[in-house]
Amino acid sequence: MSEPESGVLVLAATPIGDVADASPALRRALLDADVIAAEDTRRFRDLCRRLDLEPTARVVSYFDGNEAGRVEGLVAALTAGVRVVVVTDAGMPVVSDPGFRIVQAAVDADVRVTAVPGPSAVLTALAVSGLPTDRFTFEGFVSRKPGERRRALADLAAEPRTMVFFEAPHRLAAFLADAAQALGPDRPAVVCRELTKTYEEVLRGTLADLAAWAAGEVRGEITVVVAGAVARAGSLQDAVADVLAQVADGERFKNAVAAAAARHGVAKPELYDAALAARKERA
Repeated sequence: MSEPESGVLVLAATPIGDVADASPALRRALLDADVIAAEDTRRFRDLCRRLDLEPTARVVSYFDGNEAGRVEGLVAALTAGVRVVVVTDAGMPVVSDPGFRIVQAAVDADVRVTAVPGPSAVLTALAVSGLPTDRFTFEGFVSRKPGERRRALADLAAEPRTMVFFEAPHRLAAFLADAAQALGPDRPAVVCRELTKTYEEVLRGTLADLAAWAAGEVRGEITVVVAGAVARAGSLQDAVADVLAQVADGERFKNAVAAAAARHGVAKPELYDAALAARKERA
């Protein structure tokens, strides 16, 4: 008896807000599936209701908490010839959402992996931001821990590409305040809230302006787009003063040097030595 052909793993993008963004390909994928692994089964069934779809597939939950435990069973189904479709609550699976483990396992098992492309908060925010789109970097969610978040942002101070972040609404104000300190208060940025939904809001300004706005109550799904650093020849003396001021405010010396070097357009090693010498003189 011949071995059954392997199935296929389908990563299906779902609407990030407006259900009208659902593609015909998504509808076909859901109707053709044998198993649907959904981040939230209740939200998935609500999506099907709004799409007027009645998939016959077996629906299983597949979220951060059980992703590792689900992989073995899903791969076994795939190798037995089953068509498995992975969907998350919004957007493309794997991108700051569950999916990486099953993709990795399917590849290792020589199972075909394909995708149904569709809405993406990253690309949507980037497109409407008005910031350069020729080169960009997706940074996802930075750490929720203040110290780690500040270090991560300081490491990006000299990044020349446009940067895209995800952030929770209750942490947005702290994120923007830390970004303003690490990247410079005048750095252009855009906050996109509830993209493609009824109350979509796109706010453009400096990081300082946006941090002040976010100090009030903010709700909804948030994507932040920040302009990359602009190289410029600056004053080493001003950069040293910037470093010392940051350190006096409690910033780590190394992070302060990285941020100031990007803001003032000076070489980081040169600034490190100069700021260290100035710090010792003040001690």
